[in-house]
Amino acid sequence: MRIVYLINGLNGGGAAFPVPALVATMQRRGHTVRVLALMAQDGRAGARFTDAGLDWALLPGGAVNVVRSFAALLHELRRERTDLIWTSLTRACVFGQIAGRLLGIPVLSWQHNAFLRPGNRLLLRLTGRWASRWVADSQTVVDFTERTLGVDRKRIDLWPIFRAVDDSPQARPCPPGGRFRIGSLGRLHPNKRYQDLIDAAAWLRDRHPAAAARMEIVIGGEGPEREALAARIEALALDNVILAGFIEQPGVFLAGLHAYVQPSHHEGMCIAAHEAMQAALPVVATPVGELARTVINGETGHLIPVGDPAALARALLALADDRGGAARMGQQSRTRVLALYGNAAFERNGFAVLAKIEAVVGARAQR
Repeated sequence: MRIVYLINGLNGGGAAFPVPALVATMQRRGHTVRVLALMAQDGRAGARFTDAGLDWALLPGGAVNVVRSFAALLHELRRERTDLIWTSLTRACVFGQIAGRLLGIPVLSWQHNAFLRPGNRLLLRLTGRWASRWVADSQTVVDFTERTLGVDRKRIDLWPIFRAVDDSPQARPCPPGGRFRIGSLGRLHPNKRYQDLIDAAAWLRDRHPAAAARMEIVIGGEGPEREALAARIEALALDNVILAGFIEQPGVFLAGLHAYVQPSHHEGMCIAAHEAMQAALPVVATPVGELARTVINGETGHLIPVGDPAALARALLALADDRGGAARMGQQSRTRVLALYGNAAFERNGFAVLAKIEAVVGARAQR
């Protein structure tokens, strides 16, 4: 098949960074793939696409001129003689589903999150019926897609977007008396609730000053909340909370930690937290998205309520006070994600998804 893989944009992290691994699986199945992005965003994914040897392009129009962007998409689809439109995230899904309807091209659409803003939910309920099949990146998102978008479960396939690898860098146990490093990776966005992590640091400083003095909290990422978070850190006079900016080498960053935090309001797969587990880190997370299934209390980390800085602080204190136990949880984390999301499972799931959409495309070609 000639596949056009349409994505929202070129932001670093999130749904764009796994694209090379997904495309490689499609290519091993014998398909040719061209990746098209609707928006430049921060542009960091573009370098990764180029390094991976992907055939990719940024469509003109950007975030504002949707008419020009859609016209450019139609031109590309015709020029490529496209057999399948593969879409990812709301704008790309809506564009791709409408284009597929107009040009008579089958569409397969990703759903990556167990949350949609009301406007996006309405759009996808209107255009989503034009997708031949849907793919969810976790069982949580399968359930969400059926319930919220009204998609028949028989039309939804499961392909976890995270691929765990055996040779990834691993964290080392924190030595006695050493500084216990706690970190998180993600876009600085209200959904990630990093204000709760900052407030947890203040709670620890005020109630357990000696323990807090032996901790360091590093938040890696950029986004619209940066100024507000920096102001909160300054207002609380916290000297052990760092906003590190975008992390170019997440594996190296994670291997330098002793625990990982994901305090989000909502998630789908949450790649960063699973990368942390791959790095042999215990994870403190809210029970949202697939984290509610992967993180096991007392075995791979701790689950805490959304919006509860005190509970988050107590979980971090428990890990820092039992560093040997934290390291053992980290090893359990690594074992769990390698078993659930290793290379063999990634390829098996991908081939199963592709086989179903190949049948759709083949049947249409015979009409």
